[in-house]
Amino acid sequence: MGGLTLTALVVTGIGELTTGGATAPEWSGPSALVAGADGRIEWVGPAHRLPQGTEGPVVDVQGRAVIPGFVDSHTHLVFAGDRTAEWEARMAGRSYAAGGIRTTVDATRAATAEHLAARAGRLATEALRSGTTTLEVKSGYGLDVATERRLLEVAGGLTSETTFLGAHVVPAEYAGRVDQYVELVRGEMLAACAPLARWADVFCERGAFDADQSRAVLTAAAAAGLGLRVHGNQLGPGPGAALAAELGAASVDHCTHLDGADVEALAASGTVATLLPAAEFSTRSPYPDARRLLGAGVRVALASDCNPGSSFTTSMPLVVALAVREMGLTAPEAVRAATAGGAAALRREDVGRLVPGCRADLAVLEAPASAWLAYRPGVALVTAVVQGGRLTAGAWP
Repeated sequence: MGGLTLTALVVTGIGELTTGGATAPEWSGPSALVAGADGRIEWVGPAHRLPQGTEGPVVDVQGRAVIPGFVDSHTHLVFAGDRTAEWEARMAGRSYAAGGIRTTVDATRAATAEHLAARAGRLATEALRSGTTTLEVKSGYGLDVATERRLLEVAGGLTSETTFLGAHVVPAEYAGRVDQYVELVRGEMLAACAPLARWADVFCERGAFDADQSRAVLTAAAAAGLGLRVHGNQLGPGPGAALAAELGAASVDHCTHLDGADVEALAASGTVATLLPAAEFSTRSPYPDARRLLGAGVRVALASDCNPGSSFTTSMPLVVALAVREMGLTAPEAVRAATAGGAAALRREDVGRLVPGCRADLAVLEAPASAWLAYRPGVALVTAVVQGGRLTAGAWP
């Protein structure tokens, strides 16, 4: 390859470079990468083969590991209030149920757009500092037309990966009138929110929406041009995973309780199974069987599920550590699920990997290998974060 010019960044001295293109790091010796002026990867490989004539700022990370920026494909960052009391009750032994969402709905409806944006912005910054360079953000704590639209306006200030979740739970004012609420969601609410969203989601679960109600919302959303996502099979066996596969949803998220037919359907459809181990950690629930999914050929992603009730964390390093400790993934599998897997769940080809043509989104670790994300859980190992070839959080070594 000839000399490269107009580079935005050259990172060299990489001790272990994980590109996301395989289940293991491609290079464990001194490696380098080059980001072009357009913010995309131009070249990766062994440091001794760095193209001659490459121009641009050069950073030597002195043997540290480099991974793709995390792609967190499931978050609920826009909300007001907190649910500390609910969490304390769970720690004392009370089981998790979907009904606590309504507590957050009340607080969120009462909050100003400025308050919501400030809080969501702080959470997004927190996520960035721990290595997350791509975020999906849902609505779902408004459950009326005006508030759902306001939540998506705030989410759109954070990311292009916005999801309409009007079908989160049934709000109190529609108690006993679920079908009427479904008609609101798939009619007036969808019409108001679709221009601000890329995706639509539904909580297909006991205590929320059944298969027919979920299908009605999702088919209307698809007709409006939105991609599909599903919350499913979190609280027990149910129709969510099968429905996601039937409708060609990009992902079904949670997947704690799957039967053999669910797994087969996901493998055949290509729908990504997005696992949210921080939710199991925070609700003391069983963890999904990630090894079973991988063995069946299902694509797996990891995400934070950041929300005030069941998973109040933005830390993808924590998610990786839990996936290794509790779900049986190897460290390389977990890192790949949290990067390239998350990108697949968003149907993105330009993020989650460090290969030519992808965005130069990466995290430098204060560690010689990505396995240290699980080996040293709870330690802030992300020392520098790059988005589009520019340092956006932390500092160079």
